[in-house]
Amino acid sequence: MNRMRLFSFLVILAGCGTSQVQSTELSGSVLMGYNGGPGFKVGGMVSRFAKGFPLSIELAVGYTRMDPGDPLEARKIFINDNTNGTPEESGFAWDLRLDFLYKTALAGIQDLSIVAGVRRSMFTGDFKYVGGNEDFEVISNQWGLGVGARAQFPISSHVGFLVTAGCDYYFKSSLEGHDTEYTPENENVNGREGYTFSDADAAIHQPGFAPVGMIGISVGF
Repeated sequence: MNRMRLFSFLVILAGCGTSQVQSTELSGSVLMGYNGGPGFKVGGMVSRFAKGFPLSIELAVGYTRMDPGDPLEARKIFINDNTNGTPEESGFAWDLRLDFLYKTALAGIQDLSIVAGVRRSMFTGDFKYVGGNEDFEVISNQWGLGVGARAQFPISSHVGFLVTAGCDYYFKSSLEGHDTEYTPENENVNGREGYTFSDADAAIHQPGFAPVGMIGISVGF
């Protein structure tokens, strides 16, 4: 009798677990394209995890190559007025994204979602002056917002072709380089005389408004 009760309990528990798994949809995606510069994004999404909740949630991380700014102005504003050496520059940003997606039937696309969410960008600009004995980085960490659309076209029962488009906007943030920091409030640390945050922001291309267009693959689990 006890074995029968235990068996019945396990069957009911398994049924509840199966029902929960079937009601919740999980997927992962990899996309490449333009995000204020060439880059890629890897994300994971959960849908239908709460009864009656109309939104899906996606958490993603992205990487973008970008122009870091004017190397000659950067050296003046963050270090000194020297002009020796051949300037070389490179820039990139990692970003974290939390998006909420609402599925809609607009434009006649069967699987189309409106997307909106928050962003966190970690920008690095590297400036080298070959022959001038200078090499330093300028960094900033910014919060941002993003909106867009996400369309998925089935390739198989578990694989889809993704197309995304939209725009992101990042709020101005402190710029740190060498032993100098410029803040949007101009509460600067070791700032060069005669320079303000506006000068630093004009010289360094930290993320601001960024159009987004990417394509990729989504895999359901």
